[in-house]
Amino acid sequence: MKTVRSVLPMQTAKTGYIVLSLLLCLAGFFLIGRPDISTAVIGSFAGVLLIVFGIFKLIGYFSRDLYRLAFQFDLAFGILMLVLGAVILTKPEHLLYFLCTVTGLYVTADGLMKLQTACDAHRFGIGSWWAILAAAVLTCILGAALLVRPDRSTELLVRLFGAAVLAEGLLNLLTVLMTVKIIRHQRPEIIDIDMTEGGKR
Repeated sequence: MKTVRSVLPMQTAKTGYIVLSLLLCLAGFFLIGRPDISTAVIGSFAGVLLIVFGIFKLIGYFSRDLYRLAFQFDLAFGILMLVLGAVILTKPEHLLYFLCTVTGLYVTADGLMKLQTACDAHRFGIGSWWAILAAAVLTCILGAALLVRPDRSTELLVRLFGAAVLAEGLLNLLTVLMTVKIIRHQRPEIIDIDMTEGGKR
């Protein structure tokens, strides 16, 4: 018997991705403009955002969207974000350098993964694949720069952190808008068929 796959998980993941990506962009702009903000505020916000984003990444991974591009690496990344968010929330005021190092590693890795996503999008015939590619390259550069951070200046470090967060938000936003296609009444890959009396399909 043919069944119809629910699009609710995909819709939930896509909406969550869009909202959180916009929050990352806004947070990046804010940190660039206000580098003197309390490190405790930065840590608390980052910890909560990591946990929420991790949840939506896991939802996205298990939603099985049509192209399988935006969420293809999100099982490992989702679990990692949940763990890091919990760690950062333990002492948010003392973990700025740890947060920047972890963010630099994550942003660089995610940028590299999205390079593959851009190539896959090109193979699928998605015309805007180049935008994902450009954002991924920029994200990799800023993530690498954050890893070799200028430790002598906290304000410069926060600005660089903000720029990396902004690039990550933009990259995720472009990826989810351009590669997640939700089709109503989408059928699953494996279709159940009633068995005949002889046990043959």
